[in-house]
Amino acid sequence: MVEPILKWAGGKRQLLSEITGLFPTSYEAYHEPFVGGGAVFFHLDPDAGTINDLNERLTTFYEVVRDHPDRLIEENKTHEHSEEYFYEARSEFNEFLSDSTLKHENRVREASLLLYLNRTCFNGLYRENSDGEFNVSFGRYTNPDWVQEQRIRKASRSLQGTRVFNTDFEYVVEEATDGDLVYFDPPYEPVSKTADFNSYHADGFDRDHQRRLRDAAVELTEQNVSVLISNSPPVTELYEEHDAFSVTYVDATRAINSDASNRGEVAEILITNVQPENRRRKTLADFTE
Repeated sequence: MVEPILKWAGGKRQLLSEITGLFPTSYEAYHEPFVGGGAVFFHLDPDAGTINDLNERLTTFYEVVRDHPDRLIEENKTHEHSEEYFYEARSEFNEFLSDSTLKHENRVREASLLLYLNRTCFNGLYRENSDGEFNVSFGRYTNPDWVQEQRIRKASRSLQGTRVFNTDFEYVVEEATDGDLVYFDPPYEPVSKTADFNSYHADGFDRDHQRRLRDAAVELTEQNVSVLISNSPPVTELYEEHDAFSVTYVDATRAINSDASNRGEVAEILITNVQPENRRRKTLADFTE
């Protein structure tokens, strides 16, 4: 199994068993339109497909990991662990936003800075201000590993058959074909007025986006593409009128229950068009094995 290289908000490492258990037993290509840290992608290690994210820095990073792992590893070795250097690196990283020439000619450097900052910033959090600048402060780590040589080499091999996109998630309606699998992990619908899961990126993801995602899932279903969506309970109503989808509730202890009356404190939901008989795990009991 390939390990993710980056720490990322909303990562799914704790839910891998539940998510992949609802996947079909077989599929042609795998597509992940909100790849983030890529926990599910790297766990599956698919032979072919696509990944996508609106964060151009993140997609640049994955392209560099795929195409230039050796150069990235060597660049990673040039960084230092100090608070002064961290803020210098953060300023340099943000210069790529306004200088397209710099970005084009120094993609490996930008990718290396992203990894360094990710491994040394406070809580490993990626957050942007309204101008799209990375603005997380220095973290207090004793011996952070930002070189990540082994993970980069394994991830590079995993990405070889994968195309990387930096566009709207609806691209996948054109890219996915009969027999493919699509996993959507969008920014979640807030469960309260004070909850906000969109702050990791300068662009938000509102109710209209959630409806567009639902419509894309419906269209993919009509194309005989397997779909699974992670989200929060408020979006359930968007899928209730479509018989092709079923909802599985995941409570705070990561237990699975498809009966809402017995689910306890709900943290997340998993929505899928994969029929029970075609899933990797066919009963609730299978998830505890």
